[in-house]
Amino acid sequence: MLELAIIGGGPAGLSAGLYATRGGLKDVVLFEKGMPGGQITSSSEMENYPGVAEVKSGFDFMMPWQEQCFRFGLKHQMIEVVRVKKNGNHFGIVLSDGKEVESKAVIIATGGSPKRSGVKGEDVFWGKGVSSCATCDGFFYKGKEVAILGGGDTAIEEAIYLAKICSKVSIIHRRNEFRASPITVERAKKESKIEFLTPYGIEEVLGNDSGVTGLQLKNLENGSEKKIDIACIFVLIGYKVNNAVLLQEDGSSICALNEYGEALVNLKMETNVPGLFVAGDLRVDAQKQVVCAAADGTTAALRAIEYVDHHK
Repeated sequence: MLELAIIGGGPAGLSAGLYATRGGLKDVVLFEKGMPGGQITSSSEMENYPGVAEVKSGFDFMMPWQEQCFRFGLKHQMIEVVRVKKNGNHFGIVLSDGKEVESKAVIIATGGSPKRSGVKGEDVFWGKGVSSCATCDGFFYKGKEVAILGGGDTAIEEAIYLAKICSKVSIIHRRNEFRASPITVERAKKESKIEFLTPYGIEEVLGNDSGVTGLQLKNLENGSEKKIDIACIFVLIGYKVNNAVLLQEDGSSICALNEYGEALVNLKMETNVPGLFVAGDLRVDAQKQVVCAAADGTTAALRAIEYVDHHK
């Protein structure tokens, strides 16, 4: 039986593995169906991690994490976890090959992924002027014109943030009404650099070898089309957490979730199930930043060590 199973090999999972093994746990396995690193490995530039002054690609940034986090005895099993279930006082880790591994404690750090719009050119220019994180990538477009696709609180709040950096921010939304709170929308309307383009949809993301250059838009009421010149489009239409491992065969969840499927945890990353911890983007109120995920993983590991020691 394992002392600790960690599911997910992004910044939260790797940090959890580092602290758990360095903290004295002997039988710790990280389950990750691919190479560890997480969603950040697909980022073209990483420049806002404290203490790392050199600008690197997400892949290059995460490479040293693997070496460091496996240095103290963390083991890696490259296999998909189907679900985590409770087996008495322990947990069952159900694997895609049908086998089941038991563990005294579990940290789930499977993260999530931003929803994509599916418009033409989005995948072609993803990471080259198509982004899902204004906090991460907004600085690269300082003084330039950008656009946001979306109408929720995140989209409008990010538009307000970008207006402090960029020369102009166009908010593109398919309806005249917004899901964002009225007070947030009013704040955005008072920003001179923000333009609302409604009810518009994106027909195509335009660009060249250097990246995005503009958008082809269509008015969804009268069918008229227009082209705008921008350097980046931020697609902010939602975020999907990877919570499948929490779901049981009867459709219930092993731990408490909110209406968005995010795990409810306290400041110790503890769920309502003793011995089960959730760290990173899967938890409620996650900031979706690498440094925050790493901190979550650290917190979860320290609490997991206490839990395992207490239940010996």
